[in-house]
Amino acid sequence: MVYTFRGGIHPGTHSDPGFKAATNTKPIEAMPAPEQVILPVSMHIGAPAKPIVKKGDIVDMGQMIAEAGGFVSAPVHATVSGKVVAVEPRLHPNGSKVMSIVIENDGEDRLHESVHPYDFASMTNDERINLIWTAGMVGHGGATFPTHVKIKGAIGVADTVIVNAAECEPYITSDHRLLLERPEEVVGGLKILCDIIGAQTGIIGIEINKQDTFAKIEELIKDDPRLHLYPLKCKYPQGAEKQLINACTGREVPSGKLPADAGCAVFNVDTTGAIYRRFTTGMPVVRRIVTVSGSAVATPKNLEVRIGTPVEKLIDACGGFKAAPNKLLMGGPMMGVAQFSLEIPVFKGTNAFLAFCEDEDKRVADPQCIRCGKCIEACPMHLLPIYMNVYGKANDLDESVKCGAMDCIECGSCAYVCPARIPLVAQFRLTKSKIQAKRAAEKAKADAEKAKAEAEKK
Repeated sequence: MVYTFRGGIHPGTHSDPGFKAATNTKPIEAMPAPEQVILPVSMHIGAPAKPIVKKGDIVDMGQMIAEAGGFVSAPVHATVSGKVVAVEPRLHPNGSKVMSIVIENDGEDRLHESVHPYDFASMTNDERINLIWTAGMVGHGGATFPTHVKIKGAIGVADTVIVNAAECEPYITSDHRLLLERPEEVVGGLKILCDIIGAQTGIIGIEINKQDTFAKIEELIKDDPRLHLYPLKCKYPQGAEKQLINACTGREVPSGKLPADAGCAVFNVDTTGAIYRRFTTGMPVVRRIVTVSGSAVATPKNLEVRIGTPVEKLIDACGGFKAAPNKLLMGGPMMGVAQFSLEIPVFKGTNAFLAFCEDEDKRVADPQCIRCGKCIEACPMHLLPIYMNVYGKANDLDESVKCGAMDCIECGSCAYVCPARIPLVAQFRLTKSKIQAKRAAEKAKADAEKAKAEAEKK
């Protein structure tokens, strides 16, 4: 049986579904650490981490250099050993400058004393979760939500843990190669998560274009009755949390709710592997496997790189550009973030960097909706993109909410199928930011009025 969901799209061509042929057969290459790494203190959703080192300090690989700034936050670790040469704002993939710790690599990869294996069986659940937290673990699929928060929210609520191995976004193959070359890390991490959360079922959901990974994974899970491999239909966005949960379990995540409300906890392939490595080696999050691809890249590759490595070093490792790029993306072509500089560093949520040239940019000067309804058919959330766009452009936020604007997962399926090439996702992001700002202002006003009323009573 092949599992799937309603809606979605099939990007790619008949001969190359998902545009993955450039890298899906290329083994992971370990890229030498750069001379300097740039480590932003904000590589996750939530409060930025707080630097605990200063310029001139000598640090070891795996050493915590910025502590969590709150519960919904994650610490940052040195990804090389060497000298801190700056603690200052540097360019971030989000387009702004973010406080960053710059380390000059001494080439020794000297490990910090905290990097050693841990005995999972002898630890309490709180100790296990804390070890994951202090490793700086976040979602490596792009959302970068702190992993310890997700785990805590799932305990006693979720009966199913799902490893998101769909990797449905075009061009990206980093998770595929990890599944193929290091499946024991993924399966080991899933077992750890099931034990911590107390889940009765663990599912690895993999799209069927990665069938070369099935045999080894089935061998690794055969002795644990909790674990199952679910083949998934090749369709975008099969890897979106709500769609994956629906495909694997038949459950629906209620509007405005989290996967735990449907009894599930979903983790990315690389996050799951990182959890396994944390317990077996003690290593915190210091590296990422990144797919570097696109028509402008001379030799596309899957590279294992240190977090903090400038992207220009990745391009150099792939032979540079064979043609001048007209589009740079951190992430995939559907949900990735456009970039204007190669000076940005690889961060915890980086699974791909793409560079495109030639005629792949299909924008038009004055796009006009022709009311074809293709966006409605494609929407995996069963929303009404055609009306969300109309109300958003008219600044009618109340009607936008009624059309489901806040349930939009910004997958880009609607924009992909739109024959008019309307930048729908850009409009929806803008509309959602306005709705959030309006709600925040209304809450602030209500809180102020409440405080004033209470003060008057006194």
